[in-house]
Amino acid sequence: MTSNPATESPGLAISAAPMPSITTTHRRRLRAIWRSAGWPSHDIVDAELLAAGLLERREDVNGRTTLRVTDAGVHELVRTAEGHRSARSAHDALVSRVAATLARDGRIAWCGLSLRAWVTTPQADQPADAVPDGRWQMAMPDVYSVRQTSVAAYLLPVVHEIKVNRADLLADLRQVAKRTAYRQMAGALFYVLGEGVGDVDDIPPECGVIRAHGAIGSHARHAGEPVQLEVLRNAPTRAMDEPAGLPFAIWMALARLTPQGLPDDPQLPLIDDAPSVPPVDA
Repeated sequence: MTSNPATESPGLAISAAPMPSITTTHRRRLRAIWRSAGWPSHDIVDAELLAAGLLERREDVNGRTTLRVTDAGVHELVRTAEGHRSARSAHDALVSRVAATLARDGRIAWCGLSLRAWVTTPQADQPADAVPDGRWQMAMPDVYSVRQTSVAAYLLPVVHEIKVNRADLLADLRQVAKRTAYRQMAGALFYVLGEGVGDVDDIPPECGVIRAHGAIGSHARHAGEPVQLEVLRNAPTRAMDEPAGLPFAIWMALARLTPQGLPDDPQLPLIDDAPSVPPVDA
């Protein structure tokens, strides 16, 4: 006769564990198992995916255990991929709209720029004349723009980093080296935030903050068209040290890209050269 431990020892009765919540770590492991032979890691992530019914164990003729993604796991993978595509679509559309707005306001704007920047990390105990340590950092700003001018000192290159998701914003703000690289390749750095994504207090003081009004949710109809931008905090500006206004590597990268135009006018508006660099307000 089979005994019932819960009946014999009520104090040791085992209750059903709550279903674990699925996090980014779980989804990353699920994708890895989907792409692999399914060898288990035998850690808590595997256990929680098994408990959630997203994985199941299989045993071959030699007694070796592997993991297989269940139908529920496949649905979770597809749902996650759809969410990523939707977020990316909204992001790309707002990038295009910000670039179009800058072009409308008289700047030359590019999307898709990719450069390496040398980011230095000075040490507190180093002498003042010592060369600080550093490393190469990939810099891929969402929008990079310059003023239309014939005077190199008036170019005022600006990086606009676009955020339509708060989790993406918070993850980006933890990447100090990336932000430093942006500030080395431009005279100012702005974060452009969709409504509800973040606020001024979230952004470091060395960066400007812009709110993009009505940009999320209607991006499919307005991609490539100007968007209403409100400057919540202007960005501190600095002069570029290069004699030509920009490093040669940036000029070459810009030469390989086509600048953003306006939907109804292929010609970008021209502006007069100013005697001094005005504040950035877009």
